[in-house]
Amino acid sequence: MEKELIQAHFKHKTDIQIRFNDVDSFGHVNNNTYFAYYDLGKESYLNTVLNSDLRTLPIVPVVANISADFILPIFHGDEIQVETAIIHLGTKSFTLLQQAVNKKTGAVLCQCKSIMVCFNAKTQQAEDMPDTYRQAILDYEKDNLQA
Repeated sequence: MEKELIQAHFKHKTDIQIRFNDVDSFGHVNNNTYFAYYDLGKESYLNTVLNSDLRTLPIVPVVANISADFILPIFHGDEIQVETAIIHLGTKSFTLLQQAVNKKTGAVLCQCKSIMVCFNAKTQQAEDMPDTYRQAILDYEKDNLQA
């Protein structure tokens, strides 16, 4: 039985360069490497939406849970893009949906869902999402979120 993909409107896309060492002995990108691709997409997305460098913010989103559904393999030489969207906002957390897509065929190769928690690096505690973050996400994700 084929798993049904979560649908979203993905406005943010990050091109991914597949490196030689990303490929395993079976000739395709190793499943652990996908998470590095998703990290690149996540950082680019959050820097864009929050209009800031994440490394300079007092409250940063950190991964609390992450899961992926691997659908089709990625091979060295494929042109890949990571699409990223936020599909749910909570008080301290949000749900990030990402997918790796073959740029030539449009095929979704893998889909990843992450629960991100707002974290104060100074106090080492979870915190409510700052209003500025919430508003920036709502403005950017009009098609995926309800206020």
